[in-house]
Amino acid sequence: MKIVVQRVSEAKVSVEDKVLGVINQGLLLYVCFETGDSHNQIDHAVEKILNLRIFNDDEGRMNLNLKQAGGKILSISQFTLSWNGKKGHRPSFDKSMAPNQAKIFYRRFNDNLAAVGLSVEKGRFGAEMKISAINDGPVTFHFDF
Repeated sequence: MKIVVQRVSEAKVSVEDKVLGVINQGLLLYVCFETGDSHNQIDHAVEKILNLRIFNDDEGRMNLNLKQAGGKILSISQFTLSWNGKKGHRPSFDKSMAPNQAKIFYRRFNDNLAAVGLSVEKGRFGAEMKISAINDGPVTFHFDF
């Protein structure tokens, strides 16, 4: 499981010119599930995101988590993160989880985020999406679970 986390001041996802999700301050998550991933990895990822202290406090230090900052999540399924880019120039997605299983994992991931009290907007699994965002900082992290 891989996740790219971007702290944003705003982000939006649309499919076929229809807006599916919009957030102001919060986290834009690009989420990839790979063959062999487990539900334990989802639980670990949710715990990490819940407690990730990357929002500024009153002194301008990254010291607040998403809830403390009053932010939301925009979650985007992103299977292309499975390619590591080490060989060749044409991406291979052989490590990506099969779509039918990945869709279940993606739903569980988002449901688990909501279950811990985070507000979650989502893209559409498997769709061609247009994402726009203003990265705040910029602050971007890449996690492998």
